[in-house]
Amino acid sequence: MTALTLSTSAASGLRADAIVVGVAKGAQGPVVAPGAEAVDKAYDGRLADVLQTLGASGAEGEVTKLPAPSGFKAPVVVAVGLGALPEKDEAHTAESLRRAAGAAARALAGSKKAAFALPLADPADAGAVGEGALLGAYSFDAYKENGTAKGGKAAGNGKAPLAEIVLLGAKPRDKAYKAAVERAVAVTEELNRARDLINTPPNDLTPEAFAAVAQAAAKEHGIKVQVLDEKALAKGGYGGILGVGAGSAAAPRLVKLSYTSSKAKKHLALVGKGITYDSGGISLKPAGHNETMKCDMSGAAAVFAAVVAAARLGLEVNVTGWLALAENMPSGSATRPGDVLRMYSGKTVEVLNTDAEGRLVLADALWKASEEKPDAIVDVATLTGAMVLALGNRTFGVMANDDAFRTAIVEAAEEVGEDSWPMPLPAHLRKGMDSPTADIANMGERMGGGLVAGLFLQEFVGEGITWAHLDIAGPAFNEQGPFGYTPKGGTGSAVRTLVRLAELTAAGDLG
Repeated sequence: MTALTLSTSAASGLRADAIVVGVAKGAQGPVVAPGAEAVDKAYDGRLADVLQTLGASGAEGEVTKLPAPSGFKAPVVVAVGLGALPEKDEAHTAESLRRAAGAAARALAGSKKAAFALPLADPADAGAVGEGALLGAYSFDAYKENGTAKGGKAAGNGKAPLAEIVLLGAKPRDKAYKAAVERAVAVTEELNRARDLINTPPNDLTPEAFAAVAQAAAKEHGIKVQVLDEKALAKGGYGGILGVGAGSAAAPRLVKLSYTSSKAKKHLALVGKGITYDSGGISLKPAGHNETMKCDMSGAAAVFAAVVAAARLGLEVNVTGWLALAENMPSGSATRPGDVLRMYSGKTVEVLNTDAEGRLVLADALWKASEEKPDAIVDVATLTGAMVLALGNRTFGVMANDDAFRTAIVEAAEEVGEDSWPMPLPAHLRKGMDSPTADIANMGERMGGGLVAGLFLQEFVGEGITWAHLDIAGPAFNEQGPFGYTPKGGTGSAVRTLVRLAELTAAGDLG
């Protein structure tokens, strides 16, 4: 696990494998960013010229390595691009710092220690750099013969993740700086645990195995946990979760995680879709669409991580997480298109497509969460391919039954560096889910399919409860190359947004 510390040491005298500095993209070439003054001075004030000679521009994520100047104990200086030079009297954004720190940390895989001399104008900047560096240093190699989990090197480039990150220019004894770094460590460690879960092969991460991970974390962090197995689900009438899991040899689970604070005045409920593998069921996915379906539990992973992070941060808010876990497989016992399921709410659903399964498990969990009358419910799910078509691979959609709540979530996501976009819930699309057989069908009009799914979920939210739906189908799993602090594979999308929502709720700033 990568360590993160603060230091007031001079860059020249610090024993490290590298010194990381920031470079912005100016009109005439690269511009050395604040925080690197001592390093620039050691190059006689010509660091920008040297970098330009080497082809550096300061573009976002660009990494340039060069020998450290004479007298430095670190052998290498790593210049990382921060993107466009800010306007006069403006500073680099927190997200530009996160991305730069992440790119540098990835480039320094194999190093034991690196000192980051990036702009730190305040504690928030320190938290952003710490977050980016810790997220960028992430590696998943548990299944590699010589992976770090087995005491060897990491996979891919054959190098272990950066082992220690030192933030220069921070104030180790300042309470605000210490708090910012402690928050960064707690959030990123739980986000990286979510990434691990998403990347774990489905033959190992069954619903039962996921539930066991949640139980262990709950015990460690003082969180109450309740696990409903297939017998308890049947007794309770959870027809949606049972219907989705009916075709699998791995039985479904519903996990409840409860973090409570004695000072809490609000209760936030989080609900996550946890399809540990999605074949599509009888409505089998076509070839080429199955290989990454271990990621279909990313919503549950995000909820799990957010609840644990809230507990680690000691937030003054009650946070309940509901993990709706099932494996969607085709077999002789699987739910068929045309079957009717009686949901936990009592409502009946005609299943027209077994690959629209996420909304079925969420429906049961949403109704169960509603029974506790929380102040708000937020569900998170890799729910629809339609949302990917609408917003691409890096942006999640936000729907809600309250416009102000939806806006607050979008703003919270922007604050922590996650791309989101507000989406509507057009009432006219509800009619497409009318069924001649049941109360509602699990499919409606093809066009606007992501919105149709949101309208379906809304049917299972208790009356008078503020609710939002986050469709993270695009950003949850990165099939392309890594960028910034985002790795290839599971990303941990929405974790930081959920944690921020919990913080805002605790502060009374979210309704």
